Amino acid sequence: MAASLRGRSEELGVRMARRIRAEVTYYGSEDSVPFAELSASCRRNAELVFGHLAGDPTSDMTPALETGRERARRGDPLADLLHAYRVGSEFLWSELAAEARDAEGVTTDTFVALAGWWVIEGLAAAASDAYREETSELVLQRERERSAMVEALFTGMLTDRTTLWEAAGVLGLPTGGPYVVVASEVPAPGREALPGIEARFRAEELRSAWRLLPDVQIGVVAVQHPGAEDAILRVLERSPASRVGVSPPYRALQDTPRALRLARVALAGVRGQRAGVARFDDSPAALLVASAPDEAGRIARTVFEAVLELPAVERDRLLETLECWYAAAGSAADAAELLYCHRNTVRYRLHRLEELTGRSLRDPRAVADLAVALHALPLLCLDGR
Repeated sequence: MAASLRGRSEELGVRMARRIRAEVTYYGSEDSVPFAELSASCRRNAELVFGHLAGDPTSDMTPALETGRERARRGDPLADLLHAYRVGSEFLWSELAAEARDAEGVTTDTFVALAGWWVIEGLAAAASDAYREETSELVLQRERERSAMVEALFTGMLTDRTTLWEAAGVLGLPTGGPYVVVASEVPAPGREALPGIEARFRAEELRSAWRLLPDVQIGVVAVQHPGAEDAILRVLERSPASRVGVSPPYRALQDTPRALRLARVALAGVRGQRAGVARFDDSPAALLVASAPDEAGRIARTVFEAVLELPAVERDRLLETLECWYAAAGSAADAAELLYCHRNTVRYRLHRLEELTGRSLRDPRAVADLAVALHALPLLCLDGR
């Protein structure tokens, strides 16, 4: 019986393909799966099933495996693939049952049960396994490509406009800004600082691409709509136990390496804290620090040498007072409100800083020196600060 049906594989393949096309919506279109391809696949599967039942040792799962891999490469839905196998199995059962009815000395139930086991547990399972394996490999391949593109983007290897557009396409980013770069300190080498961050940004309709480095997790985020910057900060602030630096917005993807430097400078500003999000202060002093971090660090150590030798509590109190004085545009009274203390206390601390640094806050040049040194202080990684 099986040998007889195997000899009709060409006819059975065409009829099975018509049944699948009629009952499985995805296969109903010539654009999705051409009929010639579908009928050829059905013929091979019919040959496999009946060849196995006829005792042919050359029958194997190759057709089902190839079908599963090909459908995965094309992005066909797995559910529709398995539905097609169910329809095909029912068709083969009915053909086998029709043959069994006219046969002598056999039971219909035995052959139908055997055919059903082989088609459902054999072909469908093999195709499904191959589909999942191929899908996993494609995902890994795409992730490797994305990782390489992100690496090239952050290192400045992509400079040609066409190449940048291609990179944006691979990474799922718009070809035009603005963008921001995010840098977050990792808890340990190889561990993400912001697990699931891409999905969380996607939930806020924000597209991003990420790279894990030994010391930081870095990402470029497209600022696509009004309120996007606030949404970015909101998501980052909800990340527990993470120290994060955010660059100022920039327009062109080729400026990503510079934005990464600025995000790292911002990240340095929250070192010593358990968690926190810092945005880069896009001021001339901050830009100078970012452009020459080594020199800026030496300036900070030179200017604040005597201050840094103080006990940590006193050191931090004086430096915090100076920061508030700058934030208050040089007003001791406004700085006192920020610090919740008396204005005379602020004046006393500022005078103490003048003595320790040898620089007068009434001298504009000294004020500029102190501003640059204050911006560079985070680069020194002070304990408790």
